[in-house]
Amino acid sequence: MNPQIMNYISMVIPILLALTVHEYSHGYIAYRLGDNTAKNMGRLTLNPISHIDPIGLIMLFIIGMGWAKPVPINIYAFKHPKRDLALSAAAGPASNFIMAAIAGLCFRIFPQLVPMTNDPGLILFLKLNLVYFMLINVGLGIFNLIPIPPLDGSKILRGFLPNKYVYIIDYLERYGGFVLIAIVLLGRLTGFSIFGKLLGPLIHGLVHFFSGIQL
Repeated sequence: MNPQIMNYISMVIPILLALTVHEYSHGYIAYRLGDNTAKNMGRLTLNPISHIDPIGLIMLFIIGMGWAKPVPINIYAFKHPKRDLALSAAAGPASNFIMAAIAGLCFRIFPQLVPMTNDPGLILFLKLNLVYFMLINVGLGIFNLIPIPPLDGSKILRGFLPNKYVYIIDYLERYGGFVLIAIVLLGRLTGFSIFGKLLGPLIHGLVHFFSGIQL
């Protein structure tokens, strides 16, 4: 099989798992904090079909930035709205880092899992799945901590802002998605990725921390 095709196919399951658990974690923590919205809408599930946005999934492969269907959260159902929204937002990236750490532990325990080009096709495919599972979870976790709406980092930041400044985050919710896409597209067109320069070292550093391997 063509190596590039093998790489793309090896990303599918890790992406589905990373996005699904990420969104489920948002809904689960919100549910535990008193918000039944996700549960009532059938989103408190690990079924990828309930969380995957087809366009967001395609964009992830095309421009390197994608999205799932956001889990609905009713901030007014929380006893402590600012704090609980921040906690439910933080649950998504936290779940990604936990999954990445588990995958990294596998590499530390079994260093022979590091993909080798002379591995048989199926073995290489399985090894690549594990590598991408770790890499995608780390990348998704770090990317979502950027404090630009609608990313989780903005909701976490909102939880720490004085009440008189919260309106800034709420206002930026309308435009944040367009800003993110514009930054990614500009990087693709110019060959200079702001996110790549800023987040790349963090992602590779955390991957090495979890697994001991250099990618």
